[in-house]
Parts: sequence; structure tokens; C-alpha cells
Amino acid sequence: MANVVVIGAQWGDEGKGKITDLLSRSADVVVRYQGGVNAGHTIVVDGQVLKLHLIPSGILYPETICLIGSGTVIDPKVMLKELDMLQANGIDISGLKLASTAHVTMPYHRLLDEAMEAQRGDRRIGTTGRGIGPTYADKAQRNGIRVLDLLDAQRLKERLIEPLEDKNLLLQKIYNQPPLDPNQVIEEYLSYGKRLAPHVVDCTQTIHQAARNRKNILFEGAQGTLLDLDHGTYPFVTSSNPVSGGACIGAGVGPTLIDRVIGVAKAYTTRVGEGPFPTELEGSLNDQLCDRGGEFGTTTGRRRRCGWFDGVIGRYAVEVNGLDCLAITKLDVLDELDEIQVCVAYKLDGEVIEHFPSNAEDFARCEPIYKTLPGWQCSTEDCRKLEELPATAMAYLRFLADLMEVPIAIVSLGASRDQTIVVEDPIHGPKRALLSA
Repeated sequence: MANVVVIGAQWGDEGKGKITDLLSRSADVVVRYQGGVNAGHTIVVDGQVLKLHLIPSGILYPETICLIGSGTVIDPKVMLKELDMLQANGIDISGLKLASTAHVTMPYHRLLDEAMEAQRGDRRIGTTGRGIGPTYADKAQRNGIRVLDLLDAQRLKERLIEPLEDKNLLLQKIYNQPPLDPNQVIEEYLSYGKRLAPHVVDCTQTIHQAARNRKNILFEGAQGTLLDLDHGTYPFVTSSNPVSGGACIGAGVGPTLIDRVIGVAKAYTTRVGEGPFPTELEGSLNDQLCDRGGEFGTTTGRRRRCGWFDGVIGRYAVEVNGLDCLAITKLDVLDELDEIQVCVAYKLDGEVIEHFPSNAEDFARCEPIYKTLPGWQCSTEDCRKLEELPATAMAYLRFLADLMEVPIAIVSLGASRDQTIVVEDPIHGPKRALLSA
């Protein structure tokens, strides 16, 4: 039995959905512990593409309990659309559970998110405009709406009076937007609560009962380490804590319940939205990686920025998450390249540094120092064992493992479930991985 946290080791979009889907086969409970509909997972099953934003990919396994934890913020309208989509595809949703204490993204959160981002102009952060930041802000100000509030008409009316008055004033006086009708909002969200009610549970009790029954629990983070509110490239970050420590807070468990942490990283690096990106590429090479990797956001459809693998942020992700092992995804995207560069350090104001600078202004001035490795210039998409990989592809993976000082447990070579090499099962395998320097 093992309880495992899966996190993104870069700026998100690392392919966590596929890795979570893979590990969910061995999990009894899958817990989404933070983020909202600003996250997106694309799962390919038997050629069928499923795009999920809130619901854990473990929902594809009928025996698995999928819990959306207290640390998430949920947009009920989006969530119900996902449930309808899954049911239309013949997927059983009875295993889905929703924390009663999760906070709810309201319509004014989305409107304010869009208005604030537009007002920032050149100083925009690059939010998805889905209302996530304002929802977390209200949570911190103790003025939020929780799932349990949607289940009681009187309580929802009482909870909404003050925030809705305040938000309508902001929308009208500051952003020149029409106010929201309180009665319409209450009616709409009570209808959502009625549909969600069969799935609502006590998050902490559900997880700890599973732990007492010695079930395998998989904790799934959204976004990535460098988007963490406290430990990322602030202010170009998300509004929650995607790092492994966020699993304890968002799910309501102590750190002693966690057995392993696996980080997911692409064989190169991408970033969506604004903010510094030292290894970013331009021109035809950027376009090649973007097109071959299908680098378009699941949630927004925005084209991702592409760059070489950054070992500096990789080592930082190992440190702040306490990574036990890695899953490297999209190795096949590099198949056509004759040479590949990996950032091993930065040059900042003439000084060579090997650590991630906490100051965003310093980070923006960092120049990458590269190590050039030979490419393999042949397809890896059909490889299913390590020994089937080209020697130079194996050498590349070993270099990454050595650079990040953590072994590799999984290698992904395409979007489909079967396009994967599992060196070690992080849930059932021993606490070690075989592919290292």
C-alpha cells in the first residue's frame, strides 16, 4: 500500500493527466487537492479524447473513488458539463465525490477576473479568466461561498447578501459592468447544488476512512511547481499551492500519510501565459516543438511557449516537492532533432548560478547555460521497453536523471495509454526507480 502525490515539475501542462490516469489503475482513491477549472487534463483512451478540468482522470476506472478536495475551487456549471460529457461517453460517475467545504466560483468571480486582467494592460499576469484568483481571494477574506451553502436556500441567501452587494458595486463603479441579479444568481446556484448533492461528502472523513482501510490513495495536483503561489515565479503564478505540501492542506491529511512524491516533467519545457522563461525558443524550432507536441492549452486553447529542458528549475522542483522519482513525458516530440540542448545553469549579471532565483526580476535577467547532447533522429513512439529506445535517447534520459539527482520511473512517448514505458510502478513498486545516471 502506498499513498502517492503527483505534481508538475515545471510550469504546468507537463502531461500529469496521462500519468495520473496510468497510476489510477493501481489507486483506490484519487484526490484532486487544489486549483480550479483553470487546470486541464487531456486523456486519450482507445483513440477517444477526453478533456477534464475539475474531475480527476481516475473517474475512467469504475472501482476508483474520485474526490475533489477542500483545497479546490469548483465552478459547478463547468463541473456539471463535465459530468454530462462523461455520462454521454458511457462513463460511470457514481464514484465521484465532492468536498462539502470546497469553495465555489461564482459568476462575479469570473467577471472580476476578466475585468482586472484587462485593466492591467501590459502588466497582465496571463490568467485564464475563469475566476480562480478572485475565488481564492474571497476564501482568504472569509467571504466565500462553499459547496455546502448551495444545498440550503436560506443559508445561500444569507451568505450571498454581503459579497454580492460588494461585487456589484465593484462591477458598476470600477469596471463599468452591469450588476448581477441576486435572485437569479441564487436560483441558478441552488439548481446546481441540487444536482451535485448526491456527490457531496465530508472530505477529511472520506480520505481517512480509506487510509484506515489501507487503500491506495493518489493525490493529484493541478498546474505546476513554478506556478505555486508561494514558491513559483510570483506574480506570474496561480492562486493556490500545486507543490506536494499543498496535498496535505487541500486534502486535510498530515504529511506522515504521504509515502511518495512523483514529479512529471516534459522532455523539454513549456509555459503558457506571461512571465520570464529563460530557455524559451523562437522561430521555427519553437514552432516545431509546439506543433509536434500539440502545445495548446486544454482550458484556453492558447498556444504554449516552448523551450529547452531547464535543469535549474528541475532541481528546484525536486527540492521543494521532495521528489522520489520522475515521469518524463513527450520524449517523442524530440525525435526529429539532430541535437538537443539542456540548461544546466544560469548566468546572472555575469555570475554563474545553479539555483533558482526567488526574485522575478532577477529570474527575467537569467541567461541559460546549455549542454548540447546528440539527438536520435528516429521514432520512439512504438518503444515499450527501455532497451527498445535508441542509445542516444537513453543517454538523454540518464543525463536528465543525473542533472536533477532523482531517478526516472516512467517515460511517456505519446498521448495514448499504451505509449508508455513503466520502469517502476510508483504505487506498488519498491521505493526506488531503475533509470538513473
